[in-house]
Amino acid sequence: MMLPRTQPDPEEVRHAEVLREETAIANDFGRVTTPAERRRAFGILFVSLVCMGAGQTVLFNILPPLSRQLGLSTVQTTSVFAVSAAVWVVTSTYWGRKSDRWGRKPVMLLGLLAFATSFALFATVMLGGLKHWIPAVAVFPLMIASRSIYGLLGSGTQPASQAYVADRTTPAERLQGVATVGSAFGLGTTVGPAIASLFAVIGLLAPFYFISSLALASAATIWFLLPERTPPKEREYVHSDLKWYDRRILPFVIFAIGLSTASTVPIQTMGFFFMDVLHVKPEAAAQFNMIGQMSSSMAALFAQLVLIQRVHISARAMTNWGLGAALACSAIFLLSGQFGPLVVALALSGLGFGMARPGFTSGASLSVAPHEQGAVAGIIGGASAMGFIAGPLIGYMYEWSPYVPYSFMGALMIALFLFMWLSPTLRNAGVIKTDLEAVEETAETPVANA
Repeated sequence: MMLPRTQPDPEEVRHAEVLREETAIANDFGRVTTPAERRRAFGILFVSLVCMGAGQTVLFNILPPLSRQLGLSTVQTTSVFAVSAAVWVVTSTYWGRKSDRWGRKPVMLLGLLAFATSFALFATVMLGGLKHWIPAVAVFPLMIASRSIYGLLGSGTQPASQAYVADRTTPAERLQGVATVGSAFGLGTTVGPAIASLFAVIGLLAPFYFISSLALASAATIWFLLPERTPPKEREYVHSDLKWYDRRILPFVIFAIGLSTASTVPIQTMGFFFMDVLHVKPEAAAQFNMIGQMSSSMAALFAQLVLIQRVHISARAMTNWGLGAALACSAIFLLSGQFGPLVVALALSGLGFGMARPGFTSGASLSVAPHEQGAVAGIIGGASAMGFIAGPLIGYMYEWSPYVPYSFMGALMIALFLFMWLSPTLRNAGVIKTDLEAVEETAETPVANA
């Protein structure tokens, strides 16, 4: 015989209150924004994030051959990414909080303008170095400084965009809305190599100025056409004291750092690998790099938009399959010196990391309470960005031998796979499920003095 439920769980009550409040906020925005305006707004955000994603792959593809012409070492080249990533880790959360006070549009505009400025300045510094307008000793510091503008100010666009979507979607619509915005950056990484290949005919730096112009056009579109008639609604929230060393998520933080470090190996070294192992000239290396990056990006999109959406397996299984695909990528780089197999390897890399990243991230989300979702997302996001900070280490490995980074990548994949099985937290990720029926019942039933 079941006893009547007399006292609701306080956690369920708090979760129900959050759901009711988020629904009310979305409905408030719905009353002042037409469906057509909402579709237009989401489309504008999508295009803006595609632009930023395209810029990232343009930089990854073109910088290695240009850095050789500038006389920069592999360590110096990877340090450009490392410094920007370190700044990004610190500032992304800050700008996300600022968007709660200032509104989403100002932070998005600031981020896009900073991205456009940083990209154009970075290209100008490289052009000045190639033309000897800038002293050789000043080129590297100026590259770091111009790239850091993106990490310092441009890191606000993505969290502000996701918050804009969250403001205007009910809990039932949230996953679809945020997933659409998230996939925009991935689509940008896919079209970026095509843009770079098209404009590289004019010059290797032409894609930089084109992407910068596109970002300025996106900022103007947001300024004139993005509806934001009201600032973010002031509301109480359950304060979270979740820390990165909390035993519920520490294994996920360690896993995120390891996975992101491994994922940077092909991104940061394949351009040099093509030049040094395949003996491709620097002028042609950018084209080879673009083909490889495009295959990786398209495979990652396939993983995110097709496999994860249609193949219903657990987060742990998805992560394990992803680790296996990434391990196969490192093995092909170690065993083959032909361009065709290496393109296949890069596709496996995109597929693997495209499966593993959402797999363990969703596992982390399912390991904490509902009011800690924002906190765990920020912690895991910051840990994932830390992989690029290891760029100089990967650069040192590459200078020993082009094969050492890929041996390191393979070893990391094996270590992460073992860690998945040895850690009870990772092994049981997602086993404890949210009692949705209880939450819905609590949300619909008034509770005295709640």
